[in-house]
Amino acid sequence: MKQEFKTDKTKQKRFFDSKRTALMALFTALAIVFSYIEALIPFNFGIPGIKLGVANIGIIIALYILGNREAIVINIIRIFVISLFFGNIYTFFFSIVGGVLSTVAMIVIKKFKIFNILSVSIIGAVMHNVGQLIVAVIVVRRFTVAFYGPVLVIAGIITGMLIGTVSGIIIKKVRLEKML
Repeated sequence: MKQEFKTDKTKQKRFFDSKRTALMALFTALAIVFSYIEALIPFNFGIPGIKLGVANIGIIIALYILGNREAIVINIIRIFVISLFFGNIYTFFFSIVGGVLSTVAMIVIKKFKIFNILSVSIIGAVMHNVGQLIVAVIVVRRFTVAFYGPVLVIAGIITGMLIGTVSGIIIKKVRLEKML
């Protein structure tokens, strides 16, 4: 009898792990597709380097549904795939520093229960821009690039609000939290 119970628990854990892996693959694919579409459609805000960051919809949803580690893994895979197929070494470095800094900042801010998904998204967008600005200062070897910071912070706030709002709506409407 005890052995049967143990086997049932093992089967449940395997099913849970399989479902989690499938969701990670889904969110990774979603983030890659969103990155690709964003690269194809030229959003010209009149300021170089500013993007909507629609791929972060998949990352934020993964952060809230799957967890911290999974969100980091999904973001790193997305950045690697997009840089490999559509970018270059500079694209990779700008994206990986911005993406990892952004995801870590979102994880930290999410731990404080007073912040909602909108706040988490805004912090993530701003920190992504900060990470890219750090890489730009290193690549260009001039600190004057940092004067571009306020523009990027404002852009991060605006795009973070948009992405956070969309992510929040998706999580509430689709009831993704019940997928696990």
